[in-house]
Amino acid sequence: MSPVSGGEYGRNMVDTVSAGQARRIALAAQGFGRTASAGSTGTGTRQLNLLIQKLGVLQLDSVNVFERSHYLPVFARLGGYDKALLDRLTFGPRSHYTEAWAHQAAIIPVQSWPLWRWAMDARRTPTSNWGRWANANGPMLEFLRSELAAKGPLAAGKIEHDANVRKGPWWGWSDVKTGLECLFMTGEVVTAGRTRFERIYALAEHQLPAEIIDRSIPKHDAVRELVRSGAQALGIGTVRDIADYWRLPQALTKAAIGELIDSGDLLPVTVGARGRAGRRAGQGTGRSAGEGGDRGGGNDWGAPAFLHRDARIPRRIEHSALLSPFDPIVWARARALRMFGFHYRIEIYTPASKRIFGYYTLPLLMDDAIVGRIDLKTDRQNSVLLVQSAWREADAIIDLERVAALLRDTAHWQGMERITVVGPGDLSAELAGALGG
Repeated sequence: MSPVSGGEYGRNMVDTVSAGQARRIALAAQGFGRTASAGSTGTGTRQLNLLIQKLGVLQLDSVNVFERSHYLPVFARLGGYDKALLDRLTFGPRSHYTEAWAHQAAIIPVQSWPLWRWAMDARRTPTSNWGRWANANGPMLEFLRSELAAKGPLAAGKIEHDANVRKGPWWGWSDVKTGLECLFMTGEVVTAGRTRFERIYALAEHQLPAEIIDRSIPKHDAVRELVRSGAQALGIGTVRDIADYWRLPQALTKAAIGELIDSGDLLPVTVGARGRAGRRAGQGTGRSAGEGGDRGGGNDWGAPAFLHRDARIPRRIEHSALLSPFDPIVWARARALRMFGFHYRIEIYTPASKRIFGYYTLPLLMDDAIVGRIDLKTDRQNSVLLVQSAWREADAIIDLERVAALLRDTAHWQGMERITVVGPGDLSAELAGALGG
């Protein structure tokens, strides 16, 4: 492959890969394809650091019916590991990671924090939502700065103030909480860890190294680096895909892609059924549909795509995993549909009577296909992993023994003593049989 001018990438494609190859490129770039085993003692800080550096981000979410979201991408790729180790690594006092609004609320490497200074500055402008709140609540912000300066890191609930009272429904924030979030979103405040998932706030100068705070990166350069890192984490993607990795404007992303083509970091490609190593699902493999083939998703992406120069194109991916709804492989729903033929909507906010698949269904990845979705709940009081529903994707061939083994590994990782299938779904009865229940 040879790069072309960034200004020409919409017209001059330099190579073609198949839809199956594109899936395998993406999965390999995201760390799938290695053997994972629950309870492995081999997953230590080195493996965790390498994975987080590869992904660049772990998205945070408060839902805990099965497990909090940021733990799940690690388990999906590495198998069983000690969550307390990840907590110390990401939230500990000498952590090399911090939180930022990157994609959404997320854990990122501290070294990446200066790349977001331009976005923090933009939120401070008088015309932004946060800027307007700050202008209207100056005394509150001054009070919060003084409290953190005098007392050090604090949770919102530990700050004494008459305005520290929730407003509206149970999820409504007090002015204290809103003020802390305003300072967080504009970079004056960062997190100093979490306690029972509650964010602890600290002044940036008390928490981050001086060289990180003082590092100034022009917006143009920061965006180009974010686009480069997002493209590398994806392996292959369209402008929309790459922009979504960090929730960047598409116009800025497109301009940065042109520069990265000129520098040789990205290579323009077309994604279609006639890639050099493309073949139909399962052809000649004797394995399930999707392993090495073109099952799922459209064969033609219908938009220019860009391959990172370091991306691998594996001949096959052998991996089983349950994916968080906020895993980078599926968090962009349009990409999941295009790449895997997987239409995905989480139904947390859907009334129970109107849910189709379940409250918190996890996509079931088998090799390079998404073949089903399983709704899990961890019943910690009774030490039971509950399968609240299990569904097969249309025409998917599923190795039930592999799924049963994955669920046993999941239960072991969660410290649960048994698994019970309790809910509906066209895969539930077969899965219960495979689990011996």
